[in-house]
Amino acid sequence: MNSALIPNLDLRQENVALPLRIDNPNASAVPGRHTHSLVILDNRELDRQCLAQCMAAQKADLQILAFGSIEEWKQKRDEYPPLSAILLNVGGKKIDEPTVSEQIRKLSSEFASTPLIVLADSDDFGQIVRALEYGAKGFIPASVSVSVCMELIALSVAGGIFVPASALFAMRHLLDSSNSTARPLSGIFTDRQVEVVEALRRGKANKIIAYELNLRESTVKVHVRNIMKKVKATNRTEVVFKLNDLFLSGSSAASSLC
Repeated sequence: MNSALIPNLDLRQENVALPLRIDNPNASAVPGRHTHSLVILDNRELDRQCLAQCMAAQKADLQILAFGSIEEWKQKRDEYPPLSAILLNVGGKKIDEPTVSEQIRKLSSEFASTPLIVLADSDDFGQIVRALEYGAKGFIPASVSVSVCMELIALSVAGGIFVPASALFAMRHLLDSSNSTARPLSGIFTDRQVEVVEALRRGKANKIIAYELNLRESTVKVHVRNIMKKVKATNRTEVVFKLNDLFLSGSSAASSLC
């Protein structure tokens, strides 16, 4: 292509230093019309630009800003309206990846009064839980529409916490599974022993178990010995291994011990 045919074409333009600032293209230009701003953080420039343009068309009173990092926004923060929310787009990355988890922790700590919402390709229950544990105030799967995404951001700004419906279904499934595996144990152990079993499976020491269950440490040791006998284990490591097998295999394994 002959660049002479295209005036004002700058082939040396850099594509990293300039953040994306987008106003609603359907609204008339009114000075000072934006009272707050939303910052999209995504190190993939094309992705953040496309998302910002779509969001700007949905929200007339919110200035949409897209940056590769929070440091880029800080350099020009005085040029923009007050920050309402931060949308961190992690794409296909896992929440528990060190770089992602650290970024969520750092942002949620530094901007404690500003909701941090995670946007991700996945709606895996474990990933959602971890994001909330690290400080996120919401988790939006990329499967929702742009308009729904904006409504969910508004919910977080208002003080709510959003998680996908799939997470609730997964939680219900876990609760149902937990109940179905706990019932067989009730035929093997006493109620107090079941509590000790739960603590053992979490790797807790006798002293901690005694404190949490309001028991003497010597009493906990007696319970542990009785539990070991019932599952035919010779040491603490083996008892935990066999208890985990019980929870995984359910009633069939439990009945074999009776």
